[in-house]
Amino acid sequence: MRKTTLLKNLIHAPELLVMPGAYDPLSARIIEEAGFAAIQCSGYGISVSRLGLPDYSFLSLTDMVGASKCIADAVGLPVMADGDTGFGNAVNAWYAVRAFEDAGLAGVNIEDQVMPKRCGHLDGKTIVPIDEAVAKVRACAGARQDPDFVINARTDALAIGGIEEVIRRGNAYMEAGATMIFIDGMTDRALARQAVQGIRGPVAINVVEGGKSPERFTFAEMQEMGIARVSLPGSLILGAIQGMRDALAAVKANGYAGGPGGPKAAFDDLRRLAGFDQVFALERTYLGGLRSAAD
Repeated sequence: MRKTTLLKNLIHAPELLVMPGAYDPLSARIIEEAGFAAIQCSGYGISVSRLGLPDYSFLSLTDMVGASKCIADAVGLPVMADGDTGFGNAVNAWYAVRAFEDAGLAGVNIEDQVMPKRCGHLDGKTIVPIDEAVAKVRACAGARQDPDFVINARTDALAIGGIEEVIRRGNAYMEAGATMIFIDGMTDRALARQAVQGIRGPVAINVVEGGKSPERFTFAEMQEMGIARVSLPGSLILGAIQGMRDALAAVKANGYAGGPGGPKAAFDDLRRLAGFDQVFALERTYLGGLRSAAD
């Protein structure tokens, strides 16, 4: 089954689809290893890990396609890209969808913020008029070559126009050809339920630890209210930050590397996740049994 079809089927399945956010190929492989069914590219995570800059439209279309392709190529799971605002108007968004689809992604987020956009869990967002946003979604739907390529139309209208504007835009985006409506910055369980009841299509949200998300909003609750998908864009990069801090604190405290205190994976884990087992197999096949110095 094509990854596009698999992702679309997962979205329409009765079970909630949980998509952790990857920011590089290593984090994507760890998501796959953990047994999740699909991966969301984290635009925030990609921006801060590649550039050391916030989610503020600093990455170009070429940058984001390249980063997303590396993530998609590293795993066997369907991966959804973060297409930001489409990197311009509806014409730019058309070309963006073509680029992400050609790069092997199974779908893409396209949002209705004014460029430069910002993280959906920050204040100060601005959205484009609904007619402009609908034209962009229509262009994205028209650009896809595979009809199952997922157009995840994101709206940031909740913080600006309230739940009524979210529902109005969500239904307009569905009519324009979106596969799913992604409500960013969801702040309240009751509002999430209202959105599911009012939008005529699958509804997605995200949960950001420390952001605007309701505390302890469980997957069981989301499943019960009919949410189709939840993404976790910050979980891995926040965990990685703390893990690196703990590892360095342990090095300083112990006075040597490898001592107690810092949670660390085994070197063999890194070797396996990096793909050295395949490299060694190719060496045995093509280099007469020579082994890598890293083994």
